[in-house]
Amino acid sequence: MPVRIIGMIGVTPPAKAATLLILEGEVSPPFIVDFAQAHEAAGFDMALIGYTSSSAEGFLVAMHAAAKTERLQFLLAHRPGFVAPTLFARKVATFDQLTGGRIALHIITGKTDAEQQGDGDFTPKAERYRRATEYLHLMKRTWAASEPFDFSGEFYKVAGAHSDVRPLQQPHPLIMFGGASEGALAMGAAECDVFAIYAEPLATTAERIRDFRVRAAGHGRTVGFNMSVRPIIAETEAAAWGKARRILSAMTGKLGWSRQETTSEEREAHARAPVDNAGRRQFAFALERDVHDERLWMGITKATGALGNTSCLVGTPEQVAEAILAYYRLGIGSFLIRGFDPVADTTEFGRELIPRLKAGALEIDKHAAAE
Repeated sequence: MPVRIIGMIGVTPPAKAATLLILEGEVSPPFIVDFAQAHEAAGFDMALIGYTSSSAEGFLVAMHAAAKTERLQFLLAHRPGFVAPTLFARKVATFDQLTGGRIALHIITGKTDAEQQGDGDFTPKAERYRRATEYLHLMKRTWAASEPFDFSGEFYKVAGAHSDVRPLQQPHPLIMFGGASEGALAMGAAECDVFAIYAEPLATTAERIRDFRVRAAGHGRTVGFNMSVRPIIAETEAAAWGKARRILSAMTGKLGWSRQETTSEEREAHARAPVDNAGRRQFAFALERDVHDERLWMGITKATGALGNTSCLVGTPEQVAEAILAYYRLGIGSFLIRGFDPVADTTEFGRELIPRLKAGALEIDKHAAAE
C-alpha cells in the first residue's frame, strides 16, 4: 500500500520561524487556503487540523480549506464528549459526501484535565477513554445501521437512532488515535484503525508495533500505524545539524500552545515536564541520550519537556528519507511530517523529501512482493 504523508495546517501565519505548535491564534481565511494549497502542491496526502480548548473550530476550518483544494484530505482532531456521537456521525458523513471522501478523524481525549476543563469537561482522563470507546462504537453503528436502532451504555443512550447520510468512504473514514496510557491503548485496539505514535528509537518502535498488533488481534482487528516526526534537512549533514542547533536556540518565549506553557519564572525555576504519558515516554528517551539511531535527535524534546511532536530526524534529504523508510520497513505506513518554519518547510519537504519517501516505499513494497 502506498505510503501516506500527512502535514498540518494552522489558521494564522506563525509569528516566528522557529514555531513548535500551530494550533492557536486568530483566524486568517486567506492563510488557511494558502497553507492547504501549499500542502496539496507539495504532494501531501492529508493535513491534520488540531484541537485545543481555545482554538478555531476544526470542522469549519477543514470545510473552508476543502472548498479551495481538490485532492488533499483533512485529518480532523476530535474530542469525544462535546458533540453527540450520532450527530457527529452525520457531520462526518455529510463532510465526506460533500468533499468526495476527504475526511479522516484523529481521536484525542485532552492532554490534561486542566486543558479539558476549558471546554467545560471535568471528567477524569481514564473515564474519558471509556467514554470515547463507547462514543466511537455508537458513531460507527450510526454509519452502518440500515434501520433505526436503540443503544444504552454507560455514557450514551439513544432510541430510534438513524442517519440518512452514509460516508462516501466505506466502511467509514479512517479513524486514528494516539496515546501511551492503558486507557488509550484499550480504546484504540477496540475501535480505531491507525495507532499514531511519536518517533522514537527503531528497537522500541518495533516493540510497540508488535504489542499493539496483539492487542488489536484480541478484538479480531488489524490496524495500521502513523509516526509523527520533525525532519530537519539541509544540503549537507553538517549544515543540517547547524540548522537544528539554531532552531533549538530559538525555542524561547511562547511556543504555540498557551494552556500547556509555563511562565518564564517557572522555566527558570525548573525544567519543563511532560504533561501526558506519550510526552513522558518521549522525555525518557531524551534524557537517555540526545541522538538515537544516528539521526533521531531529541534535543528539542528535552528542552521543551516533550511539548507535542518534538522528535527530529536530522540530515540531508537522502539521509532523512532513508531514516524514515527504516520505520516504513518496520510497518509504519503513514508519516506526519512538519517542520519549525511551517510554510517554508511544507514547500521544502515537497521538493526534497516527499518524492524520495514515495519512491522509496514503492521500491520496498516491490522487493517484498518479489520475495
